[in-house]
Amino acid sequence: MAVTIRDVARAAGVSPSTVSRALSLPDMVDPTTRDRVLRVATHLGYQPNRAARGLITGRTGNLGLLLPDLANPFFPSMVKAIQRHAHQADYQVLMMDTDEDPTVELALVRSLAKQVDGIILCAPRMRPQDLREAAAVRPTVLVNRTGRRLPAVTFDNHQGMHQVVTYLAGLGHTDIGFVGGPRSSWSNAERLRGLRDAAGEAGVRLAELGNFTPNFAGGLAATDGVIVAGVTAVLAYNDLVALGLVRSLAARGIDVPGRLSVVGIDDIAVSSMIHPGLTSLGLPTGTAGRAAVDMLLQLLSAPGPGSGSGPARTPHIDIPTELVVRETTGPVGPAPPGPKAPKTSAVRLSPPSGPGSSRSRGRSPRPSPPPPNLTDPVADAFEPRSAPTGRRRTTRR
Repeated sequence: MAVTIRDVARAAGVSPSTVSRALSLPDMVDPTTRDRVLRVATHLGYQPNRAARGLITGRTGNLGLLLPDLANPFFPSMVKAIQRHAHQADYQVLMMDTDEDPTVELALVRSLAKQVDGIILCAPRMRPQDLREAAAVRPTVLVNRTGRRLPAVTFDNHQGMHQVVTYLAGLGHTDIGFVGGPRSSWSNAERLRGLRDAAGEAGVRLAELGNFTPNFAGGLAATDGVIVAGVTAVLAYNDLVALGLVRSLAARGIDVPGRLSVVGIDDIAVSSMIHPGLTSLGLPTGTAGRAAVDMLLQLLSAPGPGSGSGPARTPHIDIPTELVVRETTGPVGPAPPGPKAPKTSAVRLSPPSGPGSSRSRGRSPRPSPPPPNLTDPVADAFEPRSAPTGRRRTTRR
C-alpha cells in the first residue's frame, strides 16, 4: 500500500500541511522540523504526487529541452547530462526536436511552455526577436549561442579557433580553408570571426569555402570547392561535415593527411572509431548540459520582479575547448591538386547554388559529382577494418 502524506505526518509528529510545506515550500518551515519530515519521508519511501504538488506550488516539476536534431551525435551526451542533473534536483525533462527547422522553434516553445517550469533552448538559428519572445513565455537558458539579456552557456569559439590555427600553422600550413555550416547559425558566425582573427595573427591565408548543410552530405558537397581552393588544410563546421569530406577525398585518391589535413569540431564518439581518426576540436557537451540545468534552476529559485533585490547580471558561462589530435592532420605534404587561389588575407568562394554544387571565383574546372556509394561513416566505424585509435591532446591555450 502506498505511503500517504498523512502517514508521514503521523510518524513525524506534525500536521499534513506541515509535511506539504516541508516538501514543496521548504523555506517556510523551521529547519529542524523540515529535516525531521524529510528523514521520515525518506525512511517510509514516500513519493509526492506531482500533480497535487503542482496545484499548491504552481510548478510542474518539469524542465523543457528543445534541440535542432537529436540524430546529430553532438547532442546525446548533452541530453544525458541534462537528464541526469535534472533528476538529481527532482525534475523531469521533456524534450522536443525541431528537425533543423528554425521556423517551427517558437511554436514548439509555446507548446512546451504549458508543461514545464523552464526551458533549455538549443536553437542556433532562431531569430533574435523569437528568442526574446520564447524567453518571455518561460524562464529560458540558451545553449551554444547568446541572445541579448538572455542567460546562456556557450563554448569559447574564439579560443578554439586560435587553437586550431596555431596547431596547423605549427605544422607548416599557410593556406587553410573553412567549410562553413548554415549561414544563419550563430556558431558558424562566431567560428568564422575567430578564424579570421587567428589567421591574421598567425599570418596564414584563410579561404572561406561557403556554407553547407551540417551533416555528412554537406562534407561531400564541399569537396570540389576544397580541391579548387588549393589549401593544404581545412577546418569543417563540425565532425559530420569533416567525415563526409574525408570520405569523398579518399574516393578521389587524395591522401589525408599526406595531401590535405582535415580538422572537425565537436569530437563526437565516431571520430575516434574511424580510420584515419579525425582530429577534432572537442566541445565539452556534458559540462554544458550540467551548467545549463544549474543556471535554469537558479533562475527558477530567484526572487521575482519587485522583490527589492535590484537588477541582476545576466548569467553567461563560456566553456573552454580542447583540440584532440588524431590521424587526419600532419605536416604540409606535396602541393595539393587544383589551381591555387590568390594570395590574400581571406578568400571567399561563392556558396553552393544548389545541393552538391560548388563555385569559386574566376575560372575553375567543372565540379565532378561525388563518387557513388559513399555512405555514412557511422556504420563503417563498426566494420573490422581498424581498431579505435588513441588520442593525444594539445595544450590548452
